[in-house]
Amino acid sequence: MFSNTTQMPSTKTIVSTVASAAATAMVIRSIAKDFVPCELRDYIFSQFKTLIASFTSELTIVIDEYDGLNHNDIYNAAKLYLEPTSQTNAKRIKATLGKKESKITISLDGNEEIIDNSNGVKLKWKFVTKKVPSRLVPGPDPYNPVMESDKRAFELSFNKKHREMVVETYLPYVLAKSKEVKEKTKRLKLHTLGYDRMSGRRDAWQSVNLDHPARFETLAMDLDVKRAIMKDLERFVKRKEYYRRVGKAWKRGYLLFGPPGTGKSSLIAAMANYLNFDIYDLELTEIRGNNELRKLLISTGNKSILVVEDIDCSIDLQDRLAEARAMVPNRFMHRLDEGNQVTLSGLLNFVDGLWSSCGDERIIVFTTNHIEKLDPALLRPGRMDLHINMSYCTPCGFKMLASNYLGITEHSLYAEIEQLIVTSKVTPAEVGEQLMRDDEPETVLQSLIEFLEGKKRESEEGEPCKAAIQEKEGGIEKQANNMKGALKII
Repeated sequence: MFSNTTQMPSTKTIVSTVASAAATAMVIRSIAKDFVPCELRDYIFSQFKTLIASFTSELTIVIDEYDGLNHNDIYNAAKLYLEPTSQTNAKRIKATLGKKESKITISLDGNEEIIDNSNGVKLKWKFVTKKVPSRLVPGPDPYNPVMESDKRAFELSFNKKHREMVVETYLPYVLAKSKEVKEKTKRLKLHTLGYDRMSGRRDAWQSVNLDHPARFETLAMDLDVKRAIMKDLERFVKRKEYYRRVGKAWKRGYLLFGPPGTGKSSLIAAMANYLNFDIYDLELTEIRGNNELRKLLISTGNKSILVVEDIDCSIDLQDRLAEARAMVPNRFMHRLDEGNQVTLSGLLNFVDGLWSSCGDERIIVFTTNHIEKLDPALLRPGRMDLHINMSYCTPCGFKMLASNYLGITEHSLYAEIEQLIVTSKVTPAEVGEQLMRDDEPETVLQSLIEFLEGKKRESEEGEPCKAAIQEKEGGIEKQANNMKGALKII
């Protein structure tokens, strides 16, 4: 009887063999790194991965941060979608707190994995990041790219047989869910021009959190006017397909006019809070010509309110600067300054010209204290859709201010105050200042009566002088008042 016995190798022999193989692999890797071009190495590695993948049933979708030179919206959606899940399922997470932010942001750390389930299908997300040669990529301002040295991507792996479900159902669900998360966690921003935007080292716009407390419920305006504005805003945001069907850019223009202190800025803040829109504060006097104006306007985001305050002064100052340059007898300086001015036509081209279609769901607001000084081209239908007269304080506005400042809705002095407000030109800002003088309602309201009586006397004493000026200047003031009466909410 013969016995077949196999002699097992000793532990020492196994360890020696493994060590020898590892050393050989290290030598081969070192030689390949030194003598094989990186392009060839990458090709061999990719082919090896493809070979391995052919023997498995797993499919992986790679979602890069950038698609060529453009941001990849699916990457941003995946990042937002995974943020809530990261806090509970991930083993390693990254916490960040931006400058002037109050909420900590949680995200996946590099090469971390998360398991998700959809209709019983197991899906594995992996956040991949690796160092790459530095390159320029688009930033918030498309004209000022930023330097990037890290390549980031999400990898979504699943069984091949679920490919159709993932592409047609799951990824659209991720996009929809990310929009909900974005709206829920959005912090309103107030954007202003960057002080060194021309250097290319910073974004064209710099922002701070917009924490303005103004709401339509607290605005000292006529109730019917507030309701009309709110209704118009609601109608605007729901009419995307309508604007597309009629061939118009999805935007809305508002002109707010009236004396200083009538609440124009507060109304803009209330609009932003009502719609959850960011505000871009555009100071025309700081812009170096129409070319820069176009670049700045293109870099503004959708769902935003673009504000140009004191539009009459801004355009007028630019015109006066142009006239001053024209008086300089240096032709070389004229050539340097050519085009270095924001013109009315350049601004209007963005309001309703070809450039007006660069962006969706935008509101443009012009403000002025002197509507009679505006160029008629600005008032043409289709440019400023609504003309809102921010008038002096009304009895309705006074009651709202008293409720806000004093916490009362009725008082025995209300009737006398309302009569005085009707006959005296006083702004909501002036009334508010008086209401802040004391915490005792009786004392404050009595002081307000004295203030309103003083304003009424000043108005009556100034009427004869005002009438003489109007007659001397050919009724200019009368024409302006007629214009104000004709402009109203459309």
